[in-house]
Amino acid sequence: MTDFFYNGAGRLRSVWRLALFVAAYVAVVTVVFMVTEFAAALLLPPKVYKLIFEGTPGFIIQSFLLFIPAALIGWGCALMLEDLPWRSLGWARHRGWLHDALFGALVGGVAVCVAALVGAAVGGYRFSVAALTAGFAKTLVGSFVIFLLGAAAEEMLFRGYPLQTLMRSWPVWLALLPVSVPFALVHLANPNVVPGFTFANTVLAGAWLCVAYWRTRSLWFPLGLHFGWNWVQGALLGSPVSGLTGITPHPLLRFADAGPAWVGGGAYGIEGGAACTLALVVATLFTWRTGLLKADPEMRQYTARENPNPQAPHVTPT
Repeated sequence: MTDFFYNGAGRLRSVWRLALFVAAYVAVVTVVFMVTEFAAALLLPPKVYKLIFEGTPGFIIQSFLLFIPAALIGWGCALMLEDLPWRSLGWARHRGWLHDALFGALVGGVAVCVAALVGAAVGGYRFSVAALTAGFAKTLVGSFVIFLLGAAAEEMLFRGYPLQTLMRSWPVWLALLPVSVPFALVHLANPNVVPGFTFANTVLAGAWLCVAYWRTRSLWFPLGLHFGWNWVQGALLGSPVSGLTGITPHPLLRFADAGPAWVGGGAYGIEGGAACTLALVVATLFTWRTGLLKADPEMRQYTARENPNPQAPHVTPT
């Protein structure tokens, strides 16, 4: 029984650590969302409640309500189960963190442009220049904030403690599966889902982001990829982002689906078609092989092996 629950370092095995994180996170987030919505409905006038929770502010609130529990519970699990500090979660301002974030945003933006070019080349969709108005500037700035916070929340939840604790005992190609599949499943609740391609592409996107973490051992690079992809896709290319259109009402380009949906993604946007699949495969291979990325030695040690902080006192269960 000891071997079933504990590894050779005397720590709870990674599967059970992940299970504890998931159970705690689901319980806390459920309560937080219920309390927040109940309090808002009780205290705010109906029009204000609808404006906040059914409009753009709702995306910002949701991001904070997802990010904060993931960060605190992940930190608690890292500290109590593995004697690791907050820095181990990947948000430390380590050497090269700003380069990773900016380079990630560039690569993410270029990757979604590749998908757009492939889709347009085969007739999957068309683009035209929209009129540049004050609405475009508002969309550019507002979507920047929303996509940045949304990406941070999802990276903290999926590529934070869950991926990292698995990587301490599993190879990355195996550790990314229990993280990328749930990442895809939660997106199936979005509008205009394309059967098959939506799930497959989002699993691929999750794997790409896991590889991005593995190459740098911090969340700055995957954050940049995630943000750059979404922001360029929505604010510049005018495509729905995972089926959502309300975040970018006045983009730089007008996006028009020309069908078939399996190529261009239909109303779900670029992420729902085969053009996106090709771009994600290329982007993942680039991230895996490029010499432009390297992990900071301190950050690498946190996920290089089980018991990455052996100097911390720990009693082996008997």
